[in-house]
Amino acid sequence: MKAFRLDELEAERAANEGAYLQFLRERNMSVGLYALNAGEHDPQKPHNQDEVYFVVSGRAHITVGMETTQVARGSVVYVPAGVAHKFHHISEDLRVMVVFSPAES
Repeated sequence: MKAFRLDELEAERAANEGAYLQFLRERNMSVGLYALNAGEHDPQKPHNQDEVYFVVSGRAHITVGMETTQVARGSVVYVPAGVAHKFHHISEDLRVMVVFSPAES
């Protein structure tokens, strides 16, 4: 079994001074913590994997393809592989758990 605590993952991500921390990688999936602060720009480009975002905390909008929705704690968003997507109008520091399938390359 592998078990993780969000507060420890956030501390590790912050210590590494990056917006993204991959903390689990298996053959068919990988999982990471993504952080964007209020007012920050999301530099993402489309990925080669399907993604599921689970918003741990914060508030923002996300555009996936041509659709936009507001997200906050507890929101879950699916993004198909190859589809353009961005978080924007980040009004509260955003912390998002990201699941890639297959594992991010």
